[in-house]
Amino acid sequence: MKKWIKWLLLILVIIGVGGGGWYVVHAPKSSSNSSEIKTPKYVEKKNVKVVALGDSLTHGEGDETNNGGYVGIIKNKIEHRYRQTQVTTVNYGVTGDRSDQILDRLTQQTQLRKDLQDADVITMTVGGNDLMQILEKNVMGSESQVTSSVERGEKVYQQKLNKLFGAVRKENPRAPIFVMSIYNPFYTYFPDVTIINQSIDKWNQTTKSAMNNYKSMYFVNINKLMSYGQYQTKSQQQQLIKEEEKANQGQVSQKRVIAIMNHKDKNLNKYISTEDNFHPNHAGYVKIADQLFKSMEKHDSWEFTRR
Repeated sequence: MKKWIKWLLLILVIIGVGGGGWYVVHAPKSSSNSSEIKTPKYVEKKNVKVVALGDSLTHGEGDETNNGGYVGIIKNKIEHRYRQTQVTTVNYGVTGDRSDQILDRLTQQTQLRKDLQDADVITMTVGGNDLMQILEKNVMGSESQVTSSVERGEKVYQQKLNKLFGAVRKENPRAPIFVMSIYNPFYTYFPDVTIINQSIDKWNQTTKSAMNNYKSMYFVNINKLMSYGQYQTKSQQQQLIKEEEKANQGQVSQKRVIAIMNHKDKNLNKYISTEDNFHPNHAGYVKIADQLFKSMEKHDSWEFTRR
């Protein structure tokens, strides 16, 4: 395939791509030998504040319902599951923001810091625009040059994440933080362009590595879910690759790329918006919220209130 088409595609692909304590209703287990010891009972928290920080995925870009993407959905899911809990959400997602720009907003906006301090749960989307910035600079390079640039960029990105996560933890040392992965919204169009998936995998691993330096941070992996869409099994993915190779005969069609750029090509991934062909649609944000909620329930050791 022509280099400029391939790397143009890479830039298009990765644009923007990029709680706990309320649900405690159980009592801790006690041994038979300590029956006389009174154990505290955990109760649902009546009011929970969720603060969402990040880029376009937090903003809700592509959500045709204009309900704030996964942020609006997670509020409803929590309140439906825990009927005694009222959830307040604050959305600080800005389309196009890189990790350093998110940090700048945190530093400059007094209200953002105050909301973080009051948060019971914090959610974040970050990283996609950092990776896109690197690919833009290497648009005419070879695969090996792109790979080297991504690997060099990982070190800088990790440093930026440490500053960002550290700043968030400084404002709020207790609330659990859930960080969503980035994903490949063009996988169903070009499943055989492996450099895209490789770059995204590296970037997600860097995010996870930076999170390990802080307590109560949880990685919500939506990469395969959102990249593969309804093609979740290996046999479905292999069939998709065969169909793509047959249709394009080993080349990425310039006409196809232009059609995607102009939003005229119907997206094969039913979780991706046909408005821009890389952000989630409402169905996609529902899937993201489902994964987030599963992670919240999995880490059910965050008891905020006791009686």
